[in-house]
Amino acid sequence: MTIAVIDYGMGNLHSVAKALEHVTHENVVVTRDARRINGATRLVLPGQGAIRDCVGELERTELRGLVEELLASQAKPLLGICVGQQMLHERSEENGGIDCLGFMPGQVRRFPADMRDESGNRCKVPHMGWNLVHQHQDHPLWQGIDQDEHFYFVHSYYVEVEDDATLFGATDYGRVSAHVATGRDATFAVQFHPEKSSRAGLRLLENFVHWTP
Repeated sequence: MTIAVIDYGMGNLHSVAKALEHVTHENVVVTRDARRINGATRLVLPGQGAIRDCVGELERTELRGLVEELLASQAKPLLGICVGQQMLHERSEENGGIDCLGFMPGQVRRFPADMRDESGNRCKVPHMGWNLVHQHQDHPLWQGIDQDEHFYFVHSYYVEVEDDATLFGATDYGRVSAHVATGRDATFAVQFHPEKSSRAGLRLLENFVHWTP
């Protein structure tokens, strides 16, 4: 087995790779070589920063078409992380509107600048730190992870799904329910950083390594 972390220049590539190496003895590579990506048995699509830059770099490195082909075929498991989750949906509000990969129906929204919780306390944006994730559906990647387990977040934008069948987990921040775990067929994606989320994050990565959709 080879797990390919897709290197298009964005995201915590080597942190993700190190976390994967911690939970498996399988071969983990960070690569932008189309042949190695095609030959891998599992794929990880990370992302960090502005979605405009992530989409732009995916195109500049000529990997967008390959990723879209792999998503369409669903021939191998793929895990999206952070902006890698956002890109799998249709469109982001960032910079007046950015078209994404459109693999799952849903929009990427920005947290309101003056967001407050139910008690009237102001919530900082970006949403940064530990927060619980409520599982909306069973999934093999949730195996061994408690309901309402905490994961680590850093984000100003969040996914809002348009099909509840693709929603696997949500996090409440202020008065917003952010859809932070989404999936379809052989693809699963999370807004949080499993590589920074201690035991629960490592368990999710281990589950991904053993997942057979």
